Amino acid sequence: MSEPLLKVDDMSVSFKTDAGDVRAVSNVSFEISPGEVLAVVGESGSGKSVTALALMRLHPKNTETTGQVMFDGMNLLDLPEPQIRSIRGRDIAMIFQDPMTALNPVFSVGEQIVEAIRIHNDVSKADAWAKVVDLLQLVGVPEPKQRAAQYPHEYSGGMRQRAMIAMAICNDPKLLIADEPTTALDVTVQAQVMEVLHDVQEATGSAMMLITHDLGLVAGSADRVQVMYASRLMERGSTDEIFYESRNPYTRALLASIPDLESVKDKLDSIPGNPPSLLNPPSGCAFRPRCSMSVPQCAEAVPELVAFGGNHASRCHLATEIDITTGVNA
Repeated sequence: MSEPLLKVDDMSVSFKTDAGDVRAVSNVSFEISPGEVLAVVGESGSGKSVTALALMRLHPKNTETTGQVMFDGMNLLDLPEPQIRSIRGRDIAMIFQDPMTALNPVFSVGEQIVEAIRIHNDVSKADAWAKVVDLLQLVGVPEPKQRAAQYPHEYSGGMRQRAMIAMAICNDPKLLIADEPTTALDVTVQAQVMEVLHDVQEATGSAMMLITHDLGLVAGSADRVQVMYASRLMERGSTDEIFYESRNPYTRALLASIPDLESVKDKLDSIPGNPPSLLNPPSGCAFRPRCSMSVPQCAEAVPELVAFGGNHASRCHLATEIDITTGVNA
């Protein structure tokens, strides 16, 4: 296996607020190899997007980030701001979940992508504009020459997301971070956007970190999956291990909540309760109050990650006792 492009070691992210410190990411470790797609899955507030923003050093000043984020042999957390700015958009690019707020409404889509190109490359505006047209065509925007001159409000939701993908890949990044790229899109457009992402990732050879709350979205897209809950990594493994051999109650509950066209149910399965407050998390395992398998030990200590060979690991006191032959997708 090739050397990791990105290696995150024991990273934690805390926000200082008037109400107290909020630990949004707790001791997370993972890696991404060149050309690989890693999906990061979990409910809102699990720490997925905070993790991605920490990699890009895009958090506000009230943030404390510890650990190591090694990218191409450099610890991104130690780099001076001018150097990290040169990496953003060139070596690591991000597709934000709301393109309407990520795009500037007073500049045309083409002008914004031209600026992203020229910040990192010594090229003329004419050459950059020609590349914009090619990029918009690559991501499936019809009539790209005319569309490049239009403004974000003149694009549909799906077209805006395609424009964001074009902007993200304009400098051939080594790592592409897609943060909830299909949020607020209908099912048909979601499938189209995911197909564009897949085609672009294969064409450029970029590694990709795909952040989503929807496990069903990653089934045919990711090489590996990691599941987060209340700031912690709960389970990681290959896509098949997560879908068919899960050893974590939270992952299994997420899988059970995916609609299944082959079975008839009166209502969809759901996870009872709500995610905990990060200001005042429960003792022990954060999923304990919602877990159907909870035992007294779960309240006493945060479980360690239990390894099951390869990259598969689960954070659960009962991980070794879960019968994977009764998996929800078996």
